[in-house]
Amino acid sequence: MRAQSFKNIAGEYYLQGVMETASGFKLNTDSTFEFFFSYGALDRYGSGKWSMQNNRVIFNSKPYPGKDFKLIDSSKKNNNFTTVKIEENNTNLFSLVHCIAKTQDGDSLFDANHDGLIFLPHGTDTIYLVSELCSERISSFSISEKEQNYFAFRFEPWIAEVFFKDFDLAFADDHLEGKHPLLGDKTFEYVK
Repeated sequence: MRAQSFKNIAGEYYLQGVMETASGFKLNTDSTFEFFFSYGALDRYGSGKWSMQNNRVIFNSKPYPGKDFKLIDSSKKNNNFTTVKIEENNTNLFSLVHCIAKTQDGDSLFDANHDGLIFLPHGTDTIYLVSELCSERISSFSISEKEQNYFAFRFEPWIAEVFFKDFDLAFADDHLEGKHPLLGDKTFEYVK
């Protein structure tokens, strides 16, 4: 695509028709983009490169690293349950962390308490962590050393980042049209 066309498409496009939500894309003339999403106290962001193919804007960013939590400690404690500890200075984030424990008896859902602790049944063999900051992504951790029953995790720095892989929106006149990366399968309009 010619540079002049990039210049015509470049600009800020804002999501329309979604109550109490601010979101949009900023397309720069150098083919980079910035994405933002704000709903209540939740803010998400993303960035990368955009290109054009057949009147569609294609968004790509760096690849998702794979997990939003980092295991920072594991050990054996003298008790008959499994403990997950979220290490975070901002204790308000604890209530946003949920855990699914996989055992031979099935899966069970648990929430972090006000100290960032989650108590799971003995015999948990896989821990799935999810944060409401990025509820579309689940981080899984298999327990390979069965005698260990204490696991400490911290948030990865990219937990609020949105990653794009061949995400596309149709370009028409002064707006973009298509899905939203966080709002399901509905079609939305982004106006310049």
